[in-house]
Amino acid sequence: MDRSAPQHAVVSSLLRGVDRVETEPELADRLASSKKTGKPLRVKLGIDASGPDIHLGFAVPLRLLRRFQDAGHLAVLIVGDFTGRIGDPTGRSKTRPQLTDEQIRTNLARYREQAFRILREDRCEFRHNSEWSDALSGREIINIASRYTVARIVEREDFRNRLKDGVPVHVHELLYPLFQGYDSVAVRADVELGGADQYWNLLVGRELQREFGQQPQVVITAPLLVGLDGAQKMSKSYGNYVGITDPAEAMFGKLMSVPDSAIMDYFRLCTDRTEEELADIKARLAKENPRDIKAQLARAVESGLLPSKSEARRKLAEGAFYVDAERVSDPDFVVRVETGSRILKVGKRRFLRLIPS
Repeated sequence: MDRSAPQHAVVSSLLRGVDRVETEPELADRLASSKKTGKPLRVKLGIDASGPDIHLGFAVPLRLLRRFQDAGHLAVLIVGDFTGRIGDPTGRSKTRPQLTDEQIRTNLARYREQAFRILREDRCEFRHNSEWSDALSGREIINIASRYTVARIVEREDFRNRLKDGVPVHVHELLYPLFQGYDSVAVRADVELGGADQYWNLLVGRELQREFGQQPQVVITAPLLVGLDGAQKMSKSYGNYVGITDPAEAMFGKLMSVPDSAIMDYFRLCTDRTEEELADIKARLAKENPRDIKAQLARAVESGLLPSKSEARRKLAEGAFYVDAERVSDPDFVVRVETGSRILKVGKRRFLRLIPS
């Protein structure tokens, strides 16, 4: 496809560091159409309701979603309060316990505040999939189920392995990807984002949209961040995560336990380091004590009150920065902490205590 250099640069910027795209030419077409019509793309991302905190692993696709917002598009953040009653079977060797409505309400109570630590609230549509799924009749559920085959669902490695090992796969688990996919139909998503392990679930949404007469969404997956155990992906279920609302001291301590082998992935996925800066860090790892570089990583994530330098400049211009209750607007202002501590505040709810280094 013939693309202009500026358009190619936009696509490359949005896709920096992603895992898979289905497909890049379609994304370029959608972006070109959006620019021509002035209508922003609807970029969907689902939130699992299995735990009360958003962690650094989920912050990876959230940061990717923020890129689309900064490019002028609309984030459609879908909280899986309905699908949470089923439990995502992805990567599971056994059936997940079903959450109660009370557990789901408890877990969702803090999601909005946490998500907006990374996302722009003015370009976000925050939805719960119970809005449309609770209202589905038995006839409508049968209609949705008739649009996808069992053979396609059991192509998934997790289901195949469980069936091969004689581990039960329950019918409600087979319905999970269908309900998640139907979310894309309900909100008319142009693009859906997710972790690399969500690729097959996201393709179901793409197929269902086609079945329901919609233009199929572009699917983009982000790499998975390994958890603090260095073995499994970061997950609330595995307990190997760093919550984005963890106190700074706790976040620092947890990140200092990250395996040396994962340091580069954390810098790449959790910070805004350029390719040149990443190359420098990699070179330093080969000759310096990894603990010193890990401390640098921990300091960069724990101080992440804002998702990007551009957002920090915007907040400065708005007069939203304070040091010890004194407003700061100079981007070159240096906060000195020689004794005691000082408090850095951004907006109404984001605080960081600074101590002497």
